[in-house]
Amino acid sequence: MSKKIVYSTVVGSYPQPKWLVNRDLLKKRVPFRILSEKYWNIEKNKIKEAQDKATFEVIKDQEKAGIDIISDGEIRRESYSAVLSNSLGGIDYANPGEALERSGHKNLVPRVIGPITWSKSIELENIKFLKANTKKRTKITIPGPFTMAQQAQDEYYGNEKKMTFDYAKAVNKEIKSLFNAGVDYVQLDEPYMEARYEKASDFGIEALEIALDGVVGQTILHICFGYGHFIKDKSSKYNFLGELNESSIDCISIEGAQPNLDLSALKKINSKKIMLGVINLAEDKIENENDIVNRAIEAFKYIEPNKLLLAPDCGMKYLEREIAYNKLKVLAKATKILNQKI
Repeated sequence: MSKKIVYSTVVGSYPQPKWLVNRDLLKKRVPFRILSEKYWNIEKNKIKEAQDKATFEVIKDQEKAGIDIISDGEIRRESYSAVLSNSLGGIDYANPGEALERSGHKNLVPRVIGPITWSKSIELENIKFLKANTKKRTKITIPGPFTMAQQAQDEYYGNEKKMTFDYAKAVNKEIKSLFNAGVDYVQLDEPYMEARYEKASDFGIEALEIALDGVVGQTILHICFGYGHFIKDKSSKYNFLGELNESSIDCISIEGAQPNLDLSALKKINSKKIMLGVINLAEDKIENENDIVNRAIEAFKYIEPNKLLLAPDCGMKYLEREIAYNKLKVLAKATKILNQKI
């Protein structure tokens, strides 16, 4: 039996069931940046029980598909960033602000009216639930400080860099609380590092280092071009990537399938582990496992096999459940074949 060298994982989100959320609303609009009762089909006093049930089902879907490192599917969130960014001190929860999306459209976002502060672990109970219901390696995702600052309306700081650094201090405390709870990996989602790469080049890495200061545990940073459901035409290269090579992050998660990324870009980040997107989320077609294997072998031209993880391009929440599950089955099968070839 061959030793497992390459592992499969998910980026974060998995399709939430129709009985739990309004999937028509989900698919019609850009992701929520605020907490919204419109999103849920369940009464407020019954929402936790319903979310637990749906999360349990997602954990078992990932296990059944054969995925090695699993998440809670972000089932309890309106979007990847909404819960943490609306749980910190300094936010006016009753009166949201507005900010421009990477698409150029306005969206409701957290309105900052005081210093950003962290008082308690936001994802702690979700880590406990995940670990109690699987024996596999676990991962939790949280929005990164640069992205949260870009998705906020500032009415306090008057200084974007200072606000971002305070977000980073809060994220640092959240990360430490999650590793203390026993999670195996913590992933920071930072899509706005690519969307606003000039600002990221100015102070994004500095913010990341504040977020990682004193952290002990395996960390991942996910940087992408946006959800394939909304963005069909993607660049085949990153504007912000090599800058991460000298950072303290352990692993970098990038899109490779939908944008048909030139994998020579991996040379820019070859000091890191790389979580390579090999599943296209802009289409329902189920990938061929041999195509995934060949893509991974191509990556070995630029990085060592023990530095590679295979994943979808991004979160899977916009796919239909059966399609997402079948894509994960193929991903797990391809990972098994690849390990036999190495």
